[in-house]
Amino acid sequence: MNKINYPFSKEELIPQEERLELTQIKKEFLIGVPKESSINEKRVCLTPDSVSFLVSNDFKISIEAGAGLGSNFTDFDYSEAGATIVKNKEDIYKCPIILKIAPPTENEINLIKSNSILISALDLNKNSLNILDKLISKKITCIAFEYIKEDDGSFPVLSQLSEIAGQASILISSELLSNTTKSGKGLFFGNLSGVPPTEIVIIGSGNVAKSAAITATKLGSRVKLFSNSIFRLNQIKVLIDSSIYTSTIQSKQLTKALMRCDVAIGAIKGNETTSFVVSEEMVMKMKKGAVIVDVSIDSQGTFETSNLTSHDKPTFEKYGVTHYCVPNIPSRYSRTSSLCISNIITPYLVKSKKYGSFENFIRNNNSLKNGVYLFNGLNTNKMIYELFEIDYKNINTII
Repeated sequence: MNKINYPFSKEELIPQEERLELTQIKKEFLIGVPKESSINEKRVCLTPDSVSFLVSNDFKISIEAGAGLGSNFTDFDYSEAGATIVKNKEDIYKCPIILKIAPPTENEINLIKSNSILISALDLNKNSLNILDKLISKKITCIAFEYIKEDDGSFPVLSQLSEIAGQASILISSELLSNTTKSGKGLFFGNLSGVPPTEIVIIGSGNVAKSAAITATKLGSRVKLFSNSIFRLNQIKVLIDSSIYTSTIQSKQLTKALMRCDVAIGAIKGNETTSFVVSEEMVMKMKKGAVIVDVSIDSQGTFETSNLTSHDKPTFEKYGVTHYCVPNIPSRYSRTSSLCISNIITPYLVKSKKYGSFENFIRNNNSLKNGVYLFNGLNTNKMIYELFEIDYKNINTII
């Protein structure tokens, strides 16, 4: 009988380990956190505690030197948590996953490697087209953390930051009404026997307005809430369990309320109205020394008299009314805001590990999928298509 010669030995037929895939997985879970370059942006995406937790789950974290100082987190804090402190910004942007607060600048995009993953805020404005074109050309996958949506319909990052903005609007108003400011009327936000309470008008019914209304009523102020959503007005009234005045936005009623109020809070986004809710004429009729806090200034604004200000010079006076029109109020409370963002983002990062890659995690996680606006350079956001006419692809059809 002739002996059969097999082309492979018995040892060669035994399945071998795929070392290449393991190497790719380890590389993919290297996260870079750059220092923010935007003016007055002092927040950071990861706190030292979150870094420690991620490192214990086999992540490698690179932090640009000084990235946490604006939120009172030192390089030593991050180093002790297991992060690598990097002095060269270019090295941070070589990481396959980039976490930052503000949208990237054109210079920062030039540093990002092609096919990377970027998690940051998405601020669509007139300069966004150049930014988007550069991200698309590099086939970057981009996630806006304010668009991350939970299964119950909530937006966790947006909700927490809105709560901070709402509460802060009342605290800022209280400070501006005190004698510590040049135009302050010396009014106190407390509920004192025999003393008329401070009157506050809040325009809107979203998370900012709700948070502001809750804070103001707890301080003893008399609150008047205006919105065209009867459902939301009723929700807030039931939640507060207090006799607050609510009304739809009618010019006559709103004008009367503004004439009598000490503080007016604008919390209606620009895309909710085709024109300013409060006209210049209505502001002219307000009391001298009254305060306006236009929380929605970064999306058109609620008051016609509002003009963009900064944390360095936050107020201006017009018709005897003090205007506070600083965008991104949560950055004023950088450490608290950083804790909120870090606590929300970190669990997503940890969960992603069991899927072998962050892109696979996006495919299998509806919450994160909702935050994607570019996937490997393809536009998956309808708003971007409507604003800039960039070809739109439904993310579910391409992943």
